[in-house]
Amino acid sequence: MESALETFHEPIVPFAILLVVILTVPALFERLRLPGLVGLLVAGVVLGPNALNVLQKEMPTMKLLSDIGLVYLMFVAGLEIDMALFRKTKHRSAGFGTFTFLVPLIVGTIVGRMFGFGWNASILIGSLFASHTLLAYPIVSRLGVVGNEAVTVTIGATIFTDIGSLLVLAVCIGINKGNFTIVSLITLLGSLIVYSAIVLFGFDWAGREFFRRTGDDEGNQFLFVLLAVFLAALGAQLIGVEKIVGAFLAGLAVNDAVGEGPVKEKVIFVGSVLFIPIFFVDMGLLIDIPSFIKSLGSIWLTLAVVAGLIGSKFLAALFAKLVYRYNWQEMLTMWSLSLPQVAATLAATLVGYKAGLLTEAVLNSVLVLMVVTATLGPLITSRVAVGLTVPETNLDIGANALDEEFVSATRSGFTVVVPVYNPQTQRYLIEMAALLARHESGRIVALAIAQAHAHMDAPELELAQQRGDMLLEKAAQLSRELGLEAQPLLRIDDSVAQGISRASREQNASLIVMGWGKRTGFRARLFGNLIDSVLWAAHCPVAVMRLLDSPMQIGRILVPIENLTAQAVLPVRFAQILAEANQAQVTLLHICDRRITSSRRAWNQSQLTLLASKWVPHNNFEIQITPHDNVVKAILNAARSSDLVILRSKRQRTAGGLVISDVTTQLVQQLTCSLVMLGEPQRTLTGISSPNSPTTNAISS
Repeated sequence: MESALETFHEPIVPFAILLVVILTVPALFERLRLPGLVGLLVAGVVLGPNALNVLQKEMPTMKLLSDIGLVYLMFVAGLEIDMALFRKTKHRSAGFGTFTFLVPLIVGTIVGRMFGFGWNASILIGSLFASHTLLAYPIVSRLGVVGNEAVTVTIGATIFTDIGSLLVLAVCIGINKGNFTIVSLITLLGSLIVYSAIVLFGFDWAGREFFRRTGDDEGNQFLFVLLAVFLAALGAQLIGVEKIVGAFLAGLAVNDAVGEGPVKEKVIFVGSVLFIPIFFVDMGLLIDIPSFIKSLGSIWLTLAVVAGLIGSKFLAALFAKLVYRYNWQEMLTMWSLSLPQVAATLAATLVGYKAGLLTEAVLNSVLVLMVVTATLGPLITSRVAVGLTVPETNLDIGANALDEEFVSATRSGFTVVVPVYNPQTQRYLIEMAALLARHESGRIVALAIAQAHAHMDAPELELAQQRGDMLLEKAAQLSRELGLEAQPLLRIDDSVAQGISRASREQNASLIVMGWGKRTGFRARLFGNLIDSVLWAAHCPVAVMRLLDSPMQIGRILVPIENLTAQAVLPVRFAQILAEANQAQVTLLHICDRRITSSRRAWNQSQLTLLASKWVPHNNFEIQITPHDNVVKAILNAARSSDLVILRSKRQRTAGGLVISDVTTQLVQQLTCSLVMLGEPQRTLTGISSPNSPTTNAISS
């Protein structure tokens, strides 16, 4: 019995409990149509000292993991800011950032003074109002209005609001430590300026150099990113400011170096599934239910905090409207996008509470504020962002560029590389490659990779070569049956993924055709799988396929298109080749919001018709515009009468490190027909960063 009790007090026990909570609670709350992070807070309350007393915030495991989660939350918030969008409208972003920082700061300070807080604590409360989290980004992305200037300006303003609020936090905490003089304030501000410059410019340079020198070594690059964030956090503490300031600056600093590659996905993934949820559970441990109810009983502080935040953000958006001459719809979109208070707000609140500057009543009010704004902001965005005007996309330009990139038969020949490693899927892949190559008067390269060992005379290498020869012979036989001779290529390489990518580059491949991998769980998301690695390293498009029947039997092809951009051409071009080879019917599906205006719907219809008329055989295509609130359900409904669905891979969005949605996972699990996932190389046609791996969101955009 004593042994069992001793085991219960081991540090591994709370960690195991936390893993169970993270795995089950958010999914349960999302089934109830409640935010998963609210479930984590509730779990912290239930398991905490004021209820079941299973977890205590003083536990060494909880302290360590929660601190890491806090740092990670702010780091990911900086890492996720889209620097490319920010650079497009940096001056107006700075203007709106100033409005939406100063106005809430002043209002929050007034609220603090009204309820008897000192100047230092009141200014800190004001800084909590100043930041915002882009929870509604997936909504504007789905509506295709990210290109609207007001949306881009609001996204860029996040940099100014978050940095500003964190700097105010640093000063307030410094003053709270005592012995405050004008000299100490100037010293602190000077240290902050020097430290920020070192992190933003020094870490950026170091990151670029390290990534350039390490090439494809994702493991060391991942460790470098982690080292950067914790060194920045440590440096912040050394100059007397909070570590979350350093973590956010580190996220901004390594943003460009990390780019949109697999390292960034792994960094965000580790935070979103482990450390950041633990931080929210720890927040729940701080909530004392009787005190929480009591603080809500004196509802005036909570009402003042919520109303002050909503009103001040509205006023800031109104100032931006007047200065930059935005219309009311754009102004309301800016307001709703800047409403949600999650990442920086919660992190700063916790720091202020632990430092004794903020009371438990303020902590509870901020938690209510988080729930209200995280619900209200996206709700308003979904209603007011419908029909925002965006710069029109010239699909002809994208199509011409794609024709040069994807179909190069007139220059060096159209080459399809088919890595053969699974005999069960090999036949259908060769058939698909033959259809594509025959249509483009190109060739097939059947590729087998024998993984290298330390010694070239190792028996394992010889066996791998023999297996590769066997697979290549079978591929050649299949291609001959289809009337097209496949060129066999056996390559020895220390990495299968890099071997495929290098051989494809050497063969000047136009397309890589691969079978769908089975490994898509935690291990694959953390360490990557073969498909992920090939997609990120490839110089040309990669078609990942799950074929349930022979490609020659495909008669009905569905191509979902989320946004009308030049990148939408790739899946349509792919569908056109199959349609011409099989005389198949192509349906271009666009899921739109139910509240979209009739003029906008007509414009979408005309653009899709223009796109189809250029790339799809006449009389063999159908345009389908479906108003629906659930993209996955709409695609699944349309796919019931289809033989094949063609999707384009797209990076999954998170908010402060918390996963918002994973459309692809749902589609892959529920689609009952064949599936092709098209991934583009990092060197894209429009200069936009490449999409993410096939295990993330994928809708043509």
